[in-house]
Amino acid sequence: MRQFENLEIERENGITVITINRPTKLNALNKATIEELHHAFETENKNQETRVIILTGSGEKAFVAGADISEFANFSVENGGKLAAKGQELLFDFVQNLTTPVIAAVNGFALGGGLELAMACHFRVASENAKMGLPEVTLGVIPGYGGTQRLPQLVGKGRAMEMIMSAVMIDAETAKNYGLVNHVVPQAELVKFTKGIAAKIARNSATAIARAIEAVNANYIDGINGYESEIKNFGACFGTADFKEGTTAFLEKRKAVFSGK
Repeated sequence: MRQFENLEIERENGITVITINRPTKLNALNKATIEELHHAFETENKNQETRVIILTGSGEKAFVAGADISEFANFSVENGGKLAAKGQELLFDFVQNLTTPVIAAVNGFALGGGLELAMACHFRVASENAKMGLPEVTLGVIPGYGGTQRLPQLVGKGRAMEMIMSAVMIDAETAKNYGLVNHVVPQAELVKFTKGIAAKIARNSATAIARAIEAVNANYIDGINGYESEIKNFGACFGTADFKEGTTAFLEKRKAVFSGK
């Protein structure tokens, strides 16, 4: 099993917790961490025993405080474009389209690339001390890891425009009111609370959940008809062992035991 320099991995009862562990850098995303995250998500997605992934940051200060600016401060126009394209492909789009559910447990600052990473996850839970924002315009650049697209989808165009143009941070309760996070809990309870949600998800059909992720995401892809994607994925469920088990268990008035096949 691969050893990671910047990540810690914990597996229990079908739930994998991936912790970004660069506390001296407030868990900032550098090139090496992005590549490690890609590998970790890819590995867990292939692991039949992993039913849900929780992503969080080490310590009590930051989920991810942004990208590592020192790595790209001297980039050219061409290199800047390549940086965004590679990052989106390796991590942000990759996480959004993962067939295993991914929950972000936002345990502090989620700024710039950190908020973009949280938004790429399928949904978010925040600690009471969490602060979120996209401060890129204060550096003379814009969000490049999907922030200009995912933030409006989650909070609406007007709020997203204000957050991006003003570069302000919002607190956890505001993020909840905006629809950016689903729940706000005390920091000491964050991972336990998120694991509770993950456990509910893990009991359900993994094949159906993967199909649901694809159908929901289809609504946000240009040129794709989300309703057609739903019909296709709904139909595909009928060919799975999980569908047979789920419907049989319902008719027999017992709890289903899904195989994920």
